[in-house]
Amino acid sequence: MMVSFFDQFASPYLLGIPLIAVALTLPWMLFPTPPSRWMNNRLIAIQTWLINRFINQLMMPLNVGGHKWALLLTSLMLFLITINMLGLLPYTFTPTTQLSLNLGLAVPLWLATVIIGMRNQPTVALGHLLPEGTPIPLIPVLIVIETISLFIRPLALGVRLTANLTAGHLLIQLIATAVFVLMPVMPTVAILTAAVLFLLTLLEVAVAMIQAYVFVLLLSLYLQENV
Repeated sequence: MMVSFFDQFASPYLLGIPLIAVALTLPWMLFPTPPSRWMNNRLIAIQTWLINRFINQLMMPLNVGGHKWALLLTSLMLFLITINMLGLLPYTFTPTTQLSLNLGLAVPLWLATVIIGMRNQPTVALGHLLPEGTPIPLIPVLIVIETISLFIRPLALGVRLTANLTAGHLLIQLIATAVFVLMPVMPTVAILTAAVLFLLTLLEVAVAMIQAYVFVLLLSLYLQENV
């Protein structure tokens, strides 16, 4: 039976129930909970240090009003990193390869930043649609272009995350298939291909973390424009 390379991106079902809900719930069960003792273990200490560094880096450009988003953005980044990393394991499903899920995360958060800007400072929010010093004949054209670029932002967020993870998974599957095919025919080439596969897997681990960080960083930049 021929299996398509894109079958790995189809949401699995069990007894008619989509297992994407399980894949989305599992990351929250893996996070360690802080104990009631004064001294934490090494895992929680490292986790707390990394989260604090991330929050400081993310909230530094924002004013006090934007600091209310610290918990939401930090939780979102940890959620995305965990899902992306678990998706690199064999026989697992990566929900973030689904454009519908990524758009479901990107559109409401982007829309919240726009609504906050229109409510708190409508003049400044609308001022982003027209750069200062624009010649009068170009004003209608630039307003249309800036409006289109504003509405493309959530689409770009979702497509960027989906495309990077999908491309990485496809490359890993293609090279892994090549290793199995070449092993009985040309063992030396198969070993070299396996080394490339190992390096690509390390690269995909970095991509899984970087893409989650970029997703949250861009949301913080959109928030910075509106608070």
